[in-house]
Amino acid sequence: MAGPRKVIITCAVTGAIHTPTMSPYLPVTATEIEEAAVGAIEAGCAIVHLHARDPDEGRPSQSVDLFREFVGKIKSRCDGVINLTTGGSPAMTVEERLQPALQLRPEVASLNMGSMNFGLFPMLGKYTSFKHAWEPVYLEATRDMVFRNTFRDIEYILSSCSGNGTRFEFECYDTSHLYNLAHFLDRKLITPPLFVQTVFGILGGIGTHPDDVAHMKRTADRLFGSEYIWSVLGAGRFQMPIASMAAGMGGNVRVGLEDSLWDGPGRLAESNAAQVRRVRSILEGLSLSVATPAEARALLSLKGAENVAF
Repeated sequence: MAGPRKVIITCAVTGAIHTPTMSPYLPVTATEIEEAAVGAIEAGCAIVHLHARDPDEGRPSQSVDLFREFVGKIKSRCDGVINLTTGGSPAMTVEERLQPALQLRPEVASLNMGSMNFGLFPMLGKYTSFKHAWEPVYLEATRDMVFRNTFRDIEYILSSCSGNGTRFEFECYDTSHLYNLAHFLDRKLITPPLFVQTVFGILGGIGTHPDDVAHMKRTADRLFGSEYIWSVLGAGRFQMPIASMAAGMGGNVRVGLEDSLWDGPGRLAESNAAQVRRVRSILEGLSLSVATPAEARALLSLKGAENVAF
């Protein structure tokens, strides 16, 4: 008899453009990011998805030097898969966003699969205090912001990394992004297994209704069949409900303070590890088993930590 299905937990440990520093528990400095990542892996996640921030102003940064301050230390302390962002910020050029993945050659890098409105301004009605003056200004500016990820941009990132063995977490915020991914698969610019991260709850993307989750899975099943591995992330308070739904439907899950600052109604999560432990308890309550980093590497056909450039 086969054992429980293995579920990959990804933890996005520090906020990008959509997590201003409204929680004292959000890791910002290199040391804080290192400790948060190691803690999340020890709690049971297989993959850590990493951004960097300017330690003084808290702004998202794609400085390779900032990434170097923590990626090697995380690798030396644990066996988790390190996944670096190519998203950065809409204010950055695609060349700037690419540099950490290009130079550090991680096992996994994230890749947004289409341009979209990225509306964060509703957060202004929920929070009244911010750590940095730039944060409310930035949130207001998202009323008129398009996060650019054109076909040319996506192809540029794929072709630039084609020789370094990095595979991608394909972030799909709506059904059109799944079709964009299918386009690149048809052109053989990517190869299976595809790691498809469907994102729910960002204004400008698909919503958080159970029908939305089911629709994204049905569409991915039709487009990719057995050639993909499905994962989900729900933004904000929808993090755990959507993880629970997807786990019961055969999916994998992503949690972390990048996607939600919460660990229950009105209660800030005090660590990324707390969210990993919570989702792990949900998975185990469903008689599912959590994948180890080694098992995640096998499921995703990754090149191994010995083949990165850090």
